Amino acid sequence: MSNNNSQLSEHRGEESGEECVSRLKVCVDICRCPSWSEDEKICVRSVNNELHFYENNDFNSIANKLHMQKVSDFALSPGGQPSKVAVYVPGSKGAPSFVRLYQYPVLGGPTAALANKSFFKADRVSMLWNKKASAVLVTASTEVDKTGASYYGEQTLHYLAVNGETAVVQLPKNGPIYEVAWSPTSTEFCVVFGFMPAKATVFNLKCDPVFDFGTGPRNAAYYSPQGHILVLAGFGNLRGQMEVWDMKKYKQVSKPQAPDATHFSWCPDGEHIVTATCSPRLRVSNGYKIWHYTGSLLHKVDVATGSELWEVLWQPFPDGSFPERAVKYQAAPSELGTTQALPTQAYRPPALRHLPATPSSKLHEEEPPQNMRPGVSGEKNLSKSALKNQKKREAKKAAKQESKSEPPPDPVPVTNSQPEPSSGDPETDKKIKNLKKKLKAIEELKEQQASGRLLQKNQLEKMQKEQQLLDELDELNIGE
Repeated sequence: MSNNNSQLSEHRGEESGEECVSRLKVCVDICRCPSWSEDEKICVRSVNNELHFYENNDFNSIANKLHMQKVSDFALSPGGQPSKVAVYVPGSKGAPSFVRLYQYPVLGGPTAALANKSFFKADRVSMLWNKKASAVLVTASTEVDKTGASYYGEQTLHYLAVNGETAVVQLPKNGPIYEVAWSPTSTEFCVVFGFMPAKATVFNLKCDPVFDFGTGPRNAAYYSPQGHILVLAGFGNLRGQMEVWDMKKYKQVSKPQAPDATHFSWCPDGEHIVTATCSPRLRVSNGYKIWHYTGSLLHKVDVATGSELWEVLWQPFPDGSFPERAVKYQAAPSELGTTQALPTQAYRPPALRHLPATPSSKLHEEEPPQNMRPGVSGEKNLSKSALKNQKKREAKKAAKQESKSEPPPDPVPVTNSQPEPSSGDPETDKKIKNLKKKLKAIEELKEQQASGRLLQKNQLEKMQKEQQLLDELDELNIGE
């Protein structure tokens, strides 16, 4: 590509060679690169803040245009015809940004848009269609976080469906959105979000949480081609831990580890995985590994020192070539074994390692996985008012049973409080009281020292005076 010119060539096989179709003036900006539908019957590109549509690879004439002020980005839907397109227009002069969905070729008129979602706090967006082209997820990002919570700006997630439904996906933990992944079934999506350790949650098409995977060192999510398995992984600046989940039972299958991996992809059979360390992301320790989803390492190739691995790809197959199989939990046989991530223990200073472990507050409390579907705990699918009334009745019933089962309180015995022994001399009694107070403080310091706490110099000096205080107490003729 030179001088912002791009030459398109149509490849018709080795015998007929290739035919130059057209020359297009295309900006190098990726947002303005042409995009084709899967059947290649429609091509779209952005020109001067409007979208130009071409049909059947005829670039000599524009088949249709979408006139919209300041179009910044677009995303063409996958699948066959009719094609749909999502269009993003950034906000200006106090007006919000918005994303609209259109179905080709109906692009004009006030009712042409299938859905519209307006939002603030968006310097850029990324738009992700599901496989059935029935909905799109929009991740809106800002360059600066005005709250000061992050150096990397703010992010929000929005949902638009071709039936007109829109929603904001509520994420319960603050922090960046690392990954948004649609299930191949197009009925749910997974979001990895929040400050580390990050949360991962599956949402349905109503944007309600279905299953929460808890927190962990992860920043990526990969559905199998059949959608029955999900891998949550932590690559990049994380250790390469992978969590393999059965999405039918929401049960963890395995937890292998692929350190320094820069690439991950599913085999079309939905059974095998490849991870690789490639250049230029990492120029050392290049190679690739093939795994079974049960955690077994089946094959490993290390590139020779001085050589580099640039890319690893599975052989493509048409959709439907490999039917879904039942998920297995027993590790597949392998000569290389498994690389299950071992649980790590918290660091303890050498001075405390001989002492029994005591519960302490953690910097990041880990959250366990939990099913978010209503009625999972045995409750029936009731309306909000019915569920509220049911809880009231159960509370009243429990209160009655508690009042019946509890015996009447025993009468409090009246005891005459015995005064402390007195020497008859107020000055002596005062000295005795002060000595006992100091001895009690020394006992507390002993308990702290036994629990492993490091004492200050003045506290140690105070403990050394214990015998002296006991002798003074004996001289006053009052024992313990």
